[in-house]
Amino acid sequence: MAEFSLPPESRFKEVPGRKHAAPAGAARVKTFRIYRWDPDGEEKPRVDNYEIDLDRCGPMVLDALIKIKNEVDASLTFRRSCREGICGSCAMNIDGVNTLACTKPIEDVRKDVNIFPLPHMPVIKDLVPDLTHFYAQYASIKPWLQARTPAPPDRERAQSPEDQEKIDGPSACILCACCSTSCPSYWWNGDRYLGPAALLAAYRWLVDTRDEATGERLDELEDPFRLYRCHTIMNCTEACPKDLNPAKAIAEIKKMMLERHL
Repeated sequence: MAEFSLPPESRFKEVPGRKHAAPAGAARVKTFRIYRWDPDGEEKPRVDNYEIDLDRCGPMVLDALIKIKNEVDASLTFRRSCREGICGSCAMNIDGVNTLACTKPIEDVRKDVNIFPLPHMPVIKDLVPDLTHFYAQYASIKPWLQARTPAPPDRERAQSPEDQEKIDGPSACILCACCSTSCPSYWWNGDRYLGPAALLAAYRWLVDTRDEATGERLDELEDPFRLYRCHTIMNCTEACPKDLNPAKAIAEIKKMMLERHL
């Protein structure tokens, strides 16, 4: 019988963690339940509660996290950078959905705000997942232009507006990993299945009319796991904070695979 178990850093205590009360006199209080785990400590993962005065906090979940770190608990660890939904650094699971903390309004969550790291990823500390394997998969699709024809000496490689539109969408991917970590196929086969993010990037180069390595790129994806573990569950498209459609891109790659054999 198959036996599935979670790594130690993915199992947190059912008993309440530490509680940090709101300042006296706070009128509009919201509780943030945040996953905590310190690899250097001996405690198992837990969920701490932080009561935040929303009248003294910005509107986004990231604003609350920064306030907690600056004013309540400096040990809280998370990634963040641009605060504009561009860099993808603050991707995490908020209220049961993979999204960006910087673009998630606090008011969208009716009850307590539950914040966990991206699911099914090794945890480095608190809300910081280990994305080493994720980035290695992205690198494996060779995300750069491959052309044998020399570039024109007096200008860039020309491309029509229509051809440019084909890559505008996939090029907007910020590699936040929200899509891949929401995909059940990636959860169970992440060691061999490339996942929605890497395949979306692969599609971006496959449809780039300036790229001349289409055959080689398709050869690299011709594998029972790297591409075909996708079962069109569509979680990836639902989770994408940039409103991209990785599932459609994967379907288009499968279509290219079929057409090359006809």
